[in-house]
Amino acid sequence: MKQTNRRNFLGKFALTTAVTSLGITQIFAKAESNTNKESVFTFKTEPYLQALTPTSVSIMCITSKDATTWVEYGENIPNRKEQSESDGFKEANQTLFNIKLTHLSPGRTYYYKVYSKEITSFKPYELTYGKQIETAVFKFTTPSTSSDKVSCLILNDIHDRPTSFSDLISLNKGIPYDFVFLNGDMFDYQENEKQLIDHLIAPCTELFAKETPFILSRGNHETRGKFARDIKPYFAYPTGDYYFAFKQGSVFFIVLDTGEDKPDDAEVYAGIVNFDDYREKQAGWLNKVMESKAYKEAPHKVVLMHIPPYHSGDWHGTMHCRELFSPLFENHKVDMVISGHTHQYGIHGPDDDHSYPIIIGGGPQDGKRTLIRLDASLNELKVVMTADNNLVVGEYSVKRKRS
Repeated sequence: MKQTNRRNFLGKFALTTAVTSLGITQIFAKAESNTNKESVFTFKTEPYLQALTPTSVSIMCITSKDATTWVEYGENIPNRKEQSESDGFKEANQTLFNIKLTHLSPGRTYYYKVYSKEITSFKPYELTYGKQIETAVFKFTTPSTSSDKVSCLILNDIHDRPTSFSDLISLNKGIPYDFVFLNGDMFDYQENEKQLIDHLIAPCTELFAKETPFILSRGNHETRGKFARDIKPYFAYPTGDYYFAFKQGSVFFIVLDTGEDKPDDAEVYAGIVNFDDYREKQAGWLNKVMESKAYKEAPHKVVLMHIPPYHSGDWHGTMHCRELFSPLFENHKVDMVISGHTHQYGIHGPDDDHSYPIIIGGGPQDGKRTLIRLDASLNELKVVMTADNNLVVGEYSVKRKRS
């Protein structure tokens, strides 16, 4: 028995030695190639636009190593320079950059290019730069303050299926739009930066985001996972909160963060969430927003929220949103609520429960995914929902209410 084991061992050793001898060059070459690849200073993705307004925009990028980064931009050629600063420091020795361009003019097209210089050593009195890299030239157009028109594409419940971005946006057939709204649950849960890049930022930049902005609104799945508390700096929000309002064209948009769908004391949350108080805080804020002159004078009012207040069962999140937000929607006469969450698409017109229409996008599996396109002019607000088989599965329009 010992002899057999010894022969087996010697045979395996000889085979391993032969394979190792034959492949050692390739193995070391592959390892060296991987090492070199990791050591290359580069952009992890193309730049992406956030928070575009008539007079400002945030241009965001991620580098593979600590660096200092800036943007050159202009109306004809990139001839002005902007670099983010805080407390007397220019942003440096980091990999995530949010470079905000201000003093832009409404309705103008700007060209921009991002530059970054690697920092290889950062000592108290000696800083050493490495390689400098740059992007191609891209462009964007600021919203016009004189136009009543606005259009956007709305996606929801992608759930870590990055190919869905191209599948769904292709349904738009190249028709122009002003921005893309991601209405929650782009992921199953948050793990790390690589997931954000591979499953959202890179697909969006490849399709549109280097020249057309997107807005990421949290769904309940964006609140889950060890990296959930770290994702906000990767996106830009007007007030720094996940809930906010803005007017573009004839539409006053309200974005709500509906939080988790289960009670705060659910065992899976381990005592580290407080979404009930968070939603109540939003309700107080929302009431003030809806009392504002800008809201009251807007031709159309649209609410974007991941969890719909109706047609979503009786889970805690749905019922709490219904209790807090729906009375405000009724009192202040919203024109439309657009949601996701249920994975069952539908157009729900006014009924005995709610006097406003609720549009719910589908997903995430093939055959259930949808693209919602919103178009508004001074006198009409319209949404068209297209399924991933290229068939229109719902339409709804609202005429402007005359005071």
